[in-house]
Amino acid sequence: MAKFGKWVGGGLGWAFGGPIGAIFGFVVGSMFDGGQEAIKRGATGYSSRTTTGGYVMSLLVLVAAVMKADGKVLKSELDYVKKFLVHNFGEDSAQEAIRMLRDLLQQTIPVNEVCRQIQANMNYSARLQLVHFLFGIAQADGKVDKGESELIDQICNLMGIQRNDYESIQAMFIPNTDSDYKILEIERTANDEEVKKAYRRMAMKFHPDKVSTLGEEIQNAAKEKFQKVNQAYENIKKERNIA
Repeated sequence: MAKFGKWVGGGLGWAFGGPIGAIFGFVVGSMFDGGQEAIKRGATGYSSRTTTGGYVMSLLVLVAAVMKADGKVLKSELDYVKKFLVHNFGEDSAQEAIRMLRDLLQQTIPVNEVCRQIQANMNYSARLQLVHFLFGIAQADGKVDKGESELIDQICNLMGIQRNDYESIQAMFIPNTDSDYKILEIERTANDEEVKKAYRRMAMKFHPDKVSTLGEEIQNAAKEKFQKVNQAYENIKKERNIA
């Protein structure tokens, strides 16, 4: 199972139970002999913390739900997801993940139950990174479809994501005239000192170190979100001639 198999074998943590564990019991069973037993063996590393394996499995389940939200799954979306996974996890892991994703796309995803399981077990910074991933996947065909946006909104509510954080990440993918301010979670009427304080607050909130426990791959992916915050701040500084 390449690296994804290693992550499963190393333990799914809390994702072993509940709807996520049930979904992947089916997926692994359709790909490998004794799939349920493979999941059980993976559970030897069970813990209440979020493991890298549990995080990736949670991500794939939500990605499948978002990809299906507009009623069609495009080759461009699958190609984007593969490219995204190759960039973040390497070729072998990406190939395995795409095989899993194809099976997930054939299933009915109990989004509410999955999100509640994630909200109850995954820390807030890790959940924010999930939202960033989901918007990236939704934009694969060049735009975030209304159905996709509405589902991500629903997912955020169910995962306990604060509205200002949702709008901050959304603004990184759906630009508007106030996107830079949205990313920093402030209004255009904020003064220069408030802009600086907002940048420091968001830089701390979205810093890649916040997800360091999930492994190097997730931490590297989180750098993109962090860079968006930096770019928004630079844009506002240039606009206002802030030193």
